Amino acid sequence: MKRILGIALLVGGLILLYFGWGEYDSFASDVSETFTGSPTDNAVWYLTGGGIAAVAGLLLLFTGKKA
Repeated sequence: MKRILGIALLVGGLILLYFGWGEYDSFASDVSETFTGSPTDNAVWYLTGGGIAAVAGLLLLFTGKKA
């Protein structure tokens, strides 16, 4: 069960990182970074959530009990 959850978290995290990177490179993020010095909140949340989910998935895969 931990292995399936680890794979799901890893895949979900990679998907969030993909969309976060796209949001980070968007025109809206460039405009926001010009005026505020930081990218849009969506980009930050996608990248942070994706990174945390991917790391959690890797941890579950490598530390999970082998069947």
